[in-house]
Amino acid sequence: MASNYSFDIVSDFDRQELVNAVDQVVREIKGRYDLKDTATTVELGEESIDVNTDSEFTLDSVHNILREKAAKRNLSQKIFDFGKVESASGNRVRQEIKLKKGISQEIAKQISKLIRDEFKKVQASIQGDAVRVTAKSKDELQAIIQRLKQEDLPVALQFTNYR
Repeated sequence: MASNYSFDIVSDFDRQELVNAVDQVVREIKGRYDLKDTATTVELGEESIDVNTDSEFTLDSVHNILREKAAKRNLSQKIFDFGKVESASGNRVRQEIKLKKGISQEIAKQISKLIRDEFKKVQASIQGDAVRVTAKSKDELQAIIQRLKQEDLPVALQFTNYR
């Protein structure tokens, strides 16, 4: 009986956890003495977070709070793509933080090449913004997961549909 096992490698994040993290950031900004009077706004959009504040120094504080709250909610720091800081009206600064989701083609190729080079009996196929890995033994799939966790890729990886 030759059954195959497989899993998908995806890059995604828990949207509700991100909503909660941004909510906590807004609450902390309102409560902190050094940030209270800066009229800082943090808005979560569909694919980005917009920060509008009074100075780059305050913006750095907001970054730190956002990273801290995201980390506490098991969100990877790699989902944040900090855009360039722009000047807004009245000496204010704004920044768009894009949210990275999905594995780009070149990273998917890099992942499947790594799997093909190091694990000979395993198939890796790119399917849209995910990579499907198939093997005859669960042990090989576990080894691949461990190997990919060691790799420092520019996206956060999750392993889903393990069967």
